[in-house]
Amino acid sequence: MVSANVEANVTVCIPTLEAAGLWKDLWSSIEKQTLQPSEVIVVDSASTDGTAELARESGCRVVTIPREDFRHGGTRQQAADLALNSDLIVYLTQDLILADGDALARLVDVFADPRVGAAYGRQLPRPGAKPIEAHARLFNYPEMSAVRSLKSSDALGFKAIFFSNSFGAYRKDSLRQAGGFPKASNFGEDTVVAARVLQRGWHIAYVASARAYHSHAYSYREEFKRYYKIGQLHGSEPWLLRDFGKVSGEGRRFAMSEIRYLSRYAPWKIPDAILRTSMKYMAYQCGRRNPHH
Repeated sequence: MVSANVEANVTVCIPTLEAAGLWKDLWSSIEKQTLQPSEVIVVDSASTDGTAELARESGCRVVTIPREDFRHGGTRQQAADLALNSDLIVYLTQDLILADGDALARLVDVFADPRVGAAYGRQLPRPGAKPIEAHARLFNYPEMSAVRSLKSSDALGFKAIFFSNSFGAYRKDSLRQAGGFPKASNFGEDTVVAARVLQRGWHIAYVASARAYHSHAYSYREEFKRYYKIGQLHGSEPWLLRDFGKVSGEGRRFAMSEIRYLSRYAPWKIPDAILRTSMKYMAYQCGRRNPHH
């Protein structure tokens, strides 16, 4: 049961770009929520397809920024700074659909524990997702909920700071103590903040019962770019690996899990998965050697 004072102080923030074709499904899933946010802030990157107008018609507070000013970290921090009257901020991405009417309520409910500084929900494969796309979601978002503290990194390593702003919530106090989102960051801002949240004594909750549909069918090019950026993040923020351990163990677990999954559901995809794994490793190493400064 979500307490009334929590329910009254929740702001939802959605960064958008040319999202008109996605807005109806996203907004419909928000309207169906048993917990209605006190405000929805949309930060739109100068869309030309009517995204901002649709959001305003839906009753959202819309802030338009020049497209070139968008940063994954800075834009989300801008939204946080605008949410003056909220204790909790929930971030959604424009291509996500809340799966159940109580998804927001379940995510917010964990903040009844005063130790929880951030929480993220379970992302399910979108309807029609192919096997490789589906496995990535099933591996990273299991059926069992968990609460992690800094001590969890002893057993989990880098996985302790796994987080996603596609469907993630923050207590404003914990976000503030973590220094907010890195404003120049254009990738991995959620990982950096998750690490800082744990280091400052807060807990992070994974709420498997708070479900949303969200997955991507990456092309080889998109896959390469993504893992190159991950490598750049780890190269430019070396304290992440220093304090939370290497990512190689988790990468091996993912690859083995993927092979087992495909062996059962789509064995003809195994060569594709092996090729992608090799490419991702190469992209990651290239990114590590070329960090942002």
